[in-house]
Amino acid sequence: MIQDLGGEHRFHNEYRPDARPKMDSRILFYRGREILVKREENRISFLTWGEIRQMGIFREEEATYLFSIDDTDYFLFREFGESGFSKRIPVRPEPDEHQTHTDENRYVYSLDDMPDYFPDYTWEKIERMRQAAPAGAAFAGVTGMQLFGWYRSRRFCPACGRRMVHSAKERMMHCEACGQVEYPKICPAVIVAVTHQDRILLTKYAGRSFKKYALIAGFAEIGETIEDTVRREVMEEVGLKVKNIRYYKSQPWSFTDTLLMGFFAEVDGGSEILLDETELAEGKWCTREEVPEDDGVSLTREMMRVFKNGGTGNAL
Repeated sequence: MIQDLGGEHRFHNEYRPDARPKMDSRILFYRGREILVKREENRISFLTWGEIRQMGIFREEEATYLFSIDDTDYFLFREFGESGFSKRIPVRPEPDEHQTHTDENRYVYSLDDMPDYFPDYTWEKIERMRQAAPAGAAFAGVTGMQLFGWYRSRRFCPACGRRMVHSAKERMMHCEACGQVEYPKICPAVIVAVTHQDRILLTKYAGRSFKKYALIAGFAEIGETIEDTVRREVMEEVGLKVKNIRYYKSQPWSFTDTLLMGFFAEVDGGSEILLDETELAEGKWCTREEVPEDDGVSLTREMMRVFKNGGTGNAL
């Protein structure tokens, strides 16, 4: 899965308020749902502080520490990316013989100009990280996107409208005027592999660009346990009761600020599918042999592979 970095690589998400970028630190830039990357075949990399420092246009204090993978630190230029599209930064021009002084504020460029200043880098849709390598870079790009979106949407207090301030102790924004506290947004959701005898229920979403087969999925609601979320989502989407609900494993899915929890469950009673056509375009029972091959990085794809290969749904 996308968070599986492989080997002995380790993800460290402890907040370090005193962290400062080193020459080899990676700096993440986002423009809406796009990320600035250097791509060599299918391998990606990000700008380093050393590369950016040569430009002489960014200040170290503009970098917000995000996390590290092994000994590599990742930072976000929040001031540069707050608006998501068109935040402009002063650029110091080369003086010419006719200039007697430099007005830095007259020389600006935007996120759109980044590939002009760093020709090896391009803007790519964040969804391309699903197929990118190495795994650590792909995971960093997606996870950084989740934090970028949170910082961008928490600039002002949702209670009183005052500007929010970052905590000096933890990854948290707070309002000094009214005391409102905001932590990174994480939405709990379930993925459910519903089985009946030697078949699994596969579905296709309605009205989405994603056209591959998937499993039942949905977000937890206020006041319900995760097990109740499993029962409710299956009933709402395909009209089936389930029993013997077994936890499989979880996955952070930063594309949608989600923490996914995977479950296998068996049909309790009749197996006739009553499709909610506002949510799903298709729902059908498939044998293990009929489950399509897929090497995707999502929890859904792994659970489908587990069933196809004869798995019982017990956690690996």
